[in-house]
Amino acid sequence: MALYCSSPALAENGFHAGPIFDEFSLTLDSGHRTEILGPLFYDQQRESEKTWAVVPLMSYDIDPATDTKEFDLLYPILTYERFGMEYRWQLVQLISFSGGEVPEDTQAHRFTIFPLYFQQRSPDPKKNYTAVVPFYGHLQDHLFRDEIYFVLFPLYSETRKRDIVTDNYLFPIFHLRHGNGMQGWQAWPLVGNEHKDVTTLTNGFGDTEVVGGYDHFFALWPVFFRQNNGIGTENVEKFRAALPFYAGDRSPKRDSTTVLWPLFNWIDDRDKKYREWELPYPVVIIARGPGKTTTRVFPLCSWSHNDTLESDFFMWPFYKYRRLHADTLDRQRIRILFYLYQNTVETNLETGAARKRVDFWPLFVWQRDFDGNRRFQALALVETALTAERIERNWSPLWSVWRSEYNPRAGAASQSLLWNLYRRDTTPASRKCSLLFGFFQYQSDSKMKKLRLFYVPVFRWHASAGEPAK
Repeated sequence: MALYCSSPALAENGFHAGPIFDEFSLTLDSGHRTEILGPLFYDQQRESEKTWAVVPLMSYDIDPATDTKEFDLLYPILTYERFGMEYRWQLVQLISFSGGEVPEDTQAHRFTIFPLYFQQRSPDPKKNYTAVVPFYGHLQDHLFRDEIYFVLFPLYSETRKRDIVTDNYLFPIFHLRHGNGMQGWQAWPLVGNEHKDVTTLTNGFGDTEVVGGYDHFFALWPVFFRQNNGIGTENVEKFRAALPFYAGDRSPKRDSTTVLWPLFNWIDDRDKKYREWELPYPVVIIARGPGKTTTRVFPLCSWSHNDTLESDFFMWPFYKYRRLHADTLDRQRIRILFYLYQNTVETNLETGAARKRVDFWPLFVWQRDFDGNRRFQALALVETALTAERIERNWSPLWSVWRSEYNPRAGAASQSLLWNLYRRDTTPASRKCSLLFGFFQYQSDSKMKKLRLFYVPVFRWHASAGEPAK
């Protein structure tokens, strides 16, 4: 529920006393906005989306058209978001509640006190789990594993990822692993071995595919490695290493040799069609071929490109340039001193429309979208590095002392200084200006011109009358 219900009629003809109180129509979208006590409170209706905020304490956003809700309390300390039936509460990334529909259309509710307690409850008992770390527990779909069981972790744990089951004893020292055609063991870091047979599977089209096997062995990790991958396929890969002295990788598609790892490397990638020399890595890198062309002397300069990507720098991190050129999109980005200055341009190659953003920390951020709408904000203390919409909603009003917006399709523009201490709104048919808490207000359109001083009407001109009225 909003704290204040704004009115489109008031936005059109209403009371202006910025920064104490002001209400106005939006420039870039259909809607209106109320601001009270400068940056501390606003209430906004933008098409179907409703937002209010007590900055920076809390904000609430709801959009019935997309069936979404978001609530923030001292963002990012406490956040809530809901999309359809899915929801999630989160406290400083440590404690969270979540739930909603799972693929089987049942309701699952989750509660987490990271990293100590994990719980899920569902109408399907098979999907319930509870874990109290490190004593005892069962987890599903965590830590990149389908299932995890543990007792007095790290004394014992069992994990499953698809058909591969791993039993850990004194994790990560001892483990036994088995699965479809696979057996393995390790006494880390002393020695370990794992073997998988060549197997087959049926893909979504009903065709049978070969899944390559492998042999992996290590001793005195990370010193000695012997690996054979892709056994039974057309690209059998053999990797041997005695680090840091030597590492070699050989396959029909790619060869690489490393001496004094990771300093001196040679790569012949026949699949991607390039050869590369690293002498030493990452200082000097030279690559030649259709798949990659690079000349780098770090941190002085670098030029690297292929058919779709280009990445260059000069006196890193002083100047950095990156470009992605795809069939329908061209994206170019220039960065100076990390986030001090950024210039990003995205062009839709099918329509020719371009989106652009310029950041100069902490002075300003300027944006133009694909429709040509432009927005300028000064200051911009964190927007250069953190572009999340929730930053704009919860924090940006505090330091955005100057705002300027322009909508070329509607011919509308607006400017605001010091949270509407000065505000000007223009359209092809009207002009509005308010200054110094609304003590000076001027408004004009094709039918009327009005002037107020200290909220008292001092001048009014009607086009039908043809003369001023006082």
